[in-house]
Amino acid sequence: MNDISKYLGSLSFSVDEIGAKERAAMLASRSIKNESKVEGLKLAISMIDLTTLEGKDSEGKVRAMCRKAVNPLPGNKEIPHVAAVCVYPNLIKVARECVAGTGVKVASVATSFPSGQYPLKLRLEDTKRAIYDGADEIDMVISRGEFLEGNYQLVFDEIRQVKETCVTASEQLSSKTGKAVDAHLKVILETGELETFDNVRKASFIAMAAGADFIKTSTGKVQPAATLPVTLVMLEAIRDYYGETGKVIGMKPAGGIKTAKDALAYLVLVNETLGAKWLTPDLFRIGASSVLNDILMQIQKQKTGYYQSADYFTND
Repeated sequence: MNDISKYLGSLSFSVDEIGAKERAAMLASRSIKNESKVEGLKLAISMIDLTTLEGKDSEGKVRAMCRKAVNPLPGNKEIPHVAAVCVYPNLIKVARECVAGTGVKVASVATSFPSGQYPLKLRLEDTKRAIYDGADEIDMVISRGEFLEGNYQLVFDEIRQVKETCVTASEQLSSKTGKAVDAHLKVILETGELETFDNVRKASFIAMAAGADFIKTSTGKVQPAATLPVTLVMLEAIRDYYGETGKVIGMKPAGGIKTAKDALAYLVLVNETLGAKWLTPDLFRIGASSVLNDILMQIQKQKTGYYQSADYFTND
């Protein structure tokens, strides 16, 4: 596909905003009890992209976060490791060293995160360097200003070129090291800046058609970040794109997901919209920095009958 305008012209992007909000609220109100709740919380842990994206990030902080990612609750082997750690590009090598051989992937933001305002050449070089430094996954941001001005072809072309860079860099690194590399691309829409649900649906289709492996709500730097209604709109876009093309695309809400209750609500949303096939870390991620401890506290509550103090859990 080269001309995105023809493709978009064949689709409907009208979203019933009130209906989406009501359905999301209804699904979020469902109660999950006892063993099902514990299993749901463990599943949520396995889907977390444990993230630190702050100006004060350091090698020490990333190492501590990686230890938490690999072994969220020391002494409890029933708790799975998280899906990935997500860091700035300059800390990829540190994260790669810390999680090597554990099954935890390394994700990195790229393409001038969070603004996406650098020249494309620099954004592509940023992507290539991140993969060469050891990133398994690239979280890129779209050009929201161009999208809002209606420059959909430019947005499509930029995503496609970042995807092509992921493929080319993966192939080059595989050839160089003799180890298979397949860097996946998550496309961040920054839904808090897209203004309407119709725009969220349209941006989702553009990203998927351009080659996104995942579509992602937010950078976490803009409010509102992830919300259940916006996530529902994106999940429905994934469902419709799958029905149209047969291509399976992943989903990642990020930003503002702070409690175990929040995490379970997103799992319900995925199950009811896309089905159990998507309830795997390969197709659903939760981008968060603080939700892990609340989930661990809830699991301990289910096991012992009482809450442990937050002081019993590490902050990283």
